[in-house]
Parts: sequence; C-alpha cells; structure tokens
Amino acid sequence: MPKNLNLTDNLEQYIINHSDDLTEIQKEIINYNKSLGDQKKLQISISQAQFLQSLIKISNTKKILEIGSFTGFSALSMALALPPDGQLISLDKNHEYSEKAKKFYEKANNKKIKQIVKPALESLNDLQVSSEIFDLIFIDADKENYIKYYNFSMNLITQGGIIIIDNVLWHGEVVDKSNDDKLTNIIRDFNKHIKNDIRVTKNIIPVGDGLTICIKK
Repeated sequence: MPKNLNLTDNLEQYIINHSDDLTEIQKEIINYNKSLGDQKKLQISISQAQFLQSLIKISNTKKILEIGSFTGFSALSMALALPPDGQLISLDKNHEYSEKAKKFYEKANNKKIKQIVKPALESLNDLQVSSEIFDLIFIDADKENYIKYYNFSMNLITQGGIIIIDNVLWHGEVVDKSNDDKLTNIIRDFNKHIKNDIRVTKNIIPVGDGLTICIKK
C-alpha cells in the first residue's frame, strides 16, 4: 500500500459523495463563492468543513471562535455541528462579505453565530479583556498576522481546547526551497513557531491546504 495518496479532483469528489450531504444553504454559499472568481479560494474545502464538523462533535465543543469568515461557509458548517446551546463568534473586517454571510445564516435560521465586524486584532483584544474562553478556535485570515492571532488564541482557549490553523502547507510551496516569496516565508516561520511551542501538542493534517491541530496542554 502507498504511504501517500494523490488526492485528485475525481477522488476528492468521490470522498464528498460518500460523506454526509451538505445542507442546501451550504451548497448555496459554495455556488455564490464560485461566482467571485479568484476570491473563491478564500473558502475552506468541503473536506475541511466535514473534518471540522466531526472534530467539533467528538470533542464536545460548545463554544467556537473563528478568525476570518469570508462569506460564511466555514462558520455555518461548524455551527451546524454544535449542540443546541452552542455558540460561535466569527471575526472578520470585511463588511461586504460579512453582510453576505449574515444573510446566509438568516436563511439557514442559524442563531448560534455572532458576528463581530472589525479588524480581528482589535476584536481579539476585546475578547481577552472580557475574559472570554473558547473550546475551539479556527484561524483562517490574513497570513501576515498568523502568529499574533495564534498568541491571542493561546490566551482565549481552555486547557485541553483545540486551535486549528488553515493553509499551513501553502499549496505545497513550504517545501520548495527555490520559493522565497514573502507569504511562503511567513507560513514557514509560523510553522516553526508552532513546532517550538511546548504549550501545545501539535499535528499537521493534509486536508485541503493543510490544517495544523494544536491541543493546549
């Protein structure tokens, strides 16, 4: 058996077809994002959404913080996996995308999601001042501030809680020694930062563009 699987588009579609079906609103968000051209890449993959949902359920997560929301696919997917008394706080500074996401949440009749629309670092500081604590934090925003988002998250996550960070494999560019562009190096530095953080147990999962799973000790 091969150690590594080449996840082609056909194979990924097979995986999706043999997993739980998406809701109609999830499908609607995906179709809307496709109309945005290159911006559609800001959406997490369907496989990532399903992985997050499974993780939320098996960890008995009740309170989630999302840093970076785009048009709401990830937030709605995670909120659907929460128990009836669960809550998700979503941070994003883009008013246009946040307003679109709000309409999708309303259409789905999902009342578990609270949006905060302003720069995430300001919101994170406010949450820290108010002593908010979360069971799970999902980071998928501007890469330049990844380390700052992560450091804030360490103060906002409960012991045993989970911090998940997207795009850590950066389309495979992190291992290309000939690639010396700014964003690739930012991701490399971030991955080193996590590797050296003894406060967490960490593991990179090759789902989508790569997810790092950190569990606070």
